[in-house]
Amino acid sequence: MARAWLREILASPDTELAGVVDLVPATAEALVHRAGVQDTPTGHDLATLAAATRPDAVVDVTVPEAHLPVTLEALALGLPVLGEKPVAATLPEALRLTAASEAAGELFMVSQSRRYDRNLAAFRDRVRRLGRPGILTTEFFRAPRFGGFRETMPHPLLLDMAIHPFDTARWILDAEAVSVRCEAYNPSWSWYRGDAAATAVFEMTDGIRYVYNGSWCSGGLETSWNGAWRLSGELGSAAWDGENPPEAEFHDAGGAPPAKGEAAQEARGASNPQGVAGALAEFVHALRTGVTPTGEVHGNVLSLAMVMAAVASAQTDRRVHIELLLEEARTEALTAAAGPEAARLRAWPSASEALAVTPKGLHRAG
Repeated sequence: MARAWLREILASPDTELAGVVDLVPATAEALVHRAGVQDTPTGHDLATLAAATRPDAVVDVTVPEAHLPVTLEALALGLPVLGEKPVAATLPEALRLTAASEAAGELFMVSQSRRYDRNLAAFRDRVRRLGRPGILTTEFFRAPRFGGFRETMPHPLLLDMAIHPFDTARWILDAEAVSVRCEAYNPSWSWYRGDAAATAVFEMTDGIRYVYNGSWCSGGLETSWNGAWRLSGELGSAAWDGENPPEAEFHDAGGAPPAKGEAAQEARGASNPQGVAGALAEFVHALRTGVTPTGEVHGNVLSLAMVMAAVASAQTDRRVHIELLLEEARTEALTAAAGPEAARLRAWPSASEALAVTPKGLHRAG
């Protein structure tokens, strides 16, 4: 991912590479040499390199376990951060970073690069024409043989991959998860040590249901890496195979007319940067305008909460309520936080309200 981000930073007309930090200096040096920018300053310490190069922001592409210390340090230096998913390795750490962003007054945005897909954006537009949504489903069936840490994780599918569709579901529905019932399991032929398959049913705000059914050890007739999506609404249904343009069918023969300006909006969406480049472009736009980006930490924590709630449900064989899980995470976060970060956590009336949600059902405000 570091190579992917470096490529997009160098390609963007809106960004300039100030430096590269890695705990192993030789790794940073090899990265800039491979990219053909060997004169770029490198180092093993963020504060030292930042003092020398005076950057405007930090892009954090470290492993999840390092997201907390790296982002805390960058925010303390007065630097906004664009981080790779997940926001943090645990939900308490994610809440600590949310509080730290508030205390520092700096933007922390998490890149959910799969949101920046022109066909996904078109699918979301079709969903808007179906009236009130009722059921959204994702089918995800792949058989990758990664080797390494994923094959020994307790919940490889949920912890490493499911955040993409969970975050996408929030965006498509413009709704938040209230609770989840999840079963995780491992097919008899699986080469994973942990549960490589799962089915989760989320209750979303406004009574909508989101159903995720996936497996990382199901070869043959594989879905796209984005999964296969279907939305059932009061006026009809829409489907997206994860790769090609979506389709929609309405109850009446003529279908719902396009909303005013919808065609022009879709045309603009088709020309927007995709994937990692799209996340970088939105981050730069947010820094220049002050507009809150879609991956801002307060909202993104709710995507991670869906993952952690699904894991907790699978482990305990019970329905898990997101609001309660968030409050438990805040209590745990307070045991490790200090200074302004801890003060912000204590000042929150509740974790749910701090994440800009109403107490009765986790509905995003604005």
